[in-house]
Amino acid sequence: MSANQVKPAIVRISKLLVTSYILDWILIAGLAGIGGGFSSLTPSQRPFSLTDPDISLPYKPKDTVSSGVLIVIGLVIPAAIILLFSFALVPSLHALKGTPFALIWRRKIWEWNAGWMGLALALAATFTATEGLKDLIGKPRPDLIGRCDPDLSQIERYAVGGLGALLQGAPTFVTYEICRNQGSELKNDGFAAWPSGHSSFSFAGMLYLTLWLCAKFSVSFPYLGPLPFGTRSPAAAAPPPPAAPPANSHLQKAESESTNSFTTDTLPTSTSPRDQGAAPPVYLQILVFVPICVAFFVACSRYHDHRHAGFDIISGSALGIFFAYVGFHMYHLPLRRSDGWAWSARSRRHAFFRGVGYADLTVTEGWAGQEPISAVAENEVRGEEQV
Repeated sequence: MSANQVKPAIVRISKLLVTSYILDWILIAGLAGIGGGFSSLTPSQRPFSLTDPDISLPYKPKDTVSSGVLIVIGLVIPAAIILLFSFALVPSLHALKGTPFALIWRRKIWEWNAGWMGLALALAATFTATEGLKDLIGKPRPDLIGRCDPDLSQIERYAVGGLGALLQGAPTFVTYEICRNQGSELKNDGFAAWPSGHSSFSFAGMLYLTLWLCAKFSVSFPYLGPLPFGTRSPAAAAPPPPAAPPANSHLQKAESESTNSFTTDTLPTSTSPRDQGAAPPVYLQILVFVPICVAFFVACSRYHDHRHAGFDIISGSALGIFFAYVGFHMYHLPLRRSDGWAWSARSRRHAFFRGVGYADLTVTEGWAGQEPISAVAENEVRGEEQV
């Protein structure tokens, strides 16, 4: 089979390849389980000063955005939208012409799997990192004194630092045992200010959804790729006017015509850069950026509720943004180079391990109805079919 021939049959899905993705899901669930274990631990109780204004704000028993609502915003809504759009809009109507029915459903299922896997990875990593850092740092919340209800007669007993007893006006740091309230709202939640979990989780889910919608609806800054090798810039596209040949010089005239003919006929011309991209419709821009606005609202509500300082919120948001970026780009093409598809599946031969000598984890896609088969790839397909 020649290198330019096309294989029209749908490649059989390998059980080994499916097993490798099942293992991926198990590991992502295990990562989230580690985060759940961290969240059940009592964080470190950092000593604090009773005169610190940064932790003296009043305590509000109810959150503007509860933990249950946060799960809906960061997990349920993105997962539901990805599921709905994967089956309703993938592939596009232009891609349906002449496409086998079985391949259409493979594409839908793969886009759903890739969409959910990237989301799950982003949220699981964010959840685990956030809860682990909370336990390790044990930073007091801005409303800690309101939660604490300190017994001022026991300051000397629970003092662990500071010069308050020796120098007038100097702070004295005490432990949480000075608090009359020893409930979970103090020991488990009062020392969990950094980083903000609401901010990190909402940005991980909502930013991932924004990136996913941008990919599917082609919402991105127009991409201007590099010119292909040998292509001239638009300014050089038109050949220069030929110089007037000397009189009675037929040989030079013929050479000039030959050169001009080669320049205009053989060198490729390029399109103007302004014709290589266009801005998407504004209603699509609004649609895809609504999730980001929701994430900002959730993050700002934590400042309003006296649960976090500004640094805590910014740190949590940055954490969520980082893992959303990683989760999306692990399974989807960069927006400015994307045609809307997720990355293809790993090849069956490289379902678990790439090995040295391969550029990436794909050799044959395994999901496409038409894929060019070279002599090397054909031998590899034959070897994979025996798996």
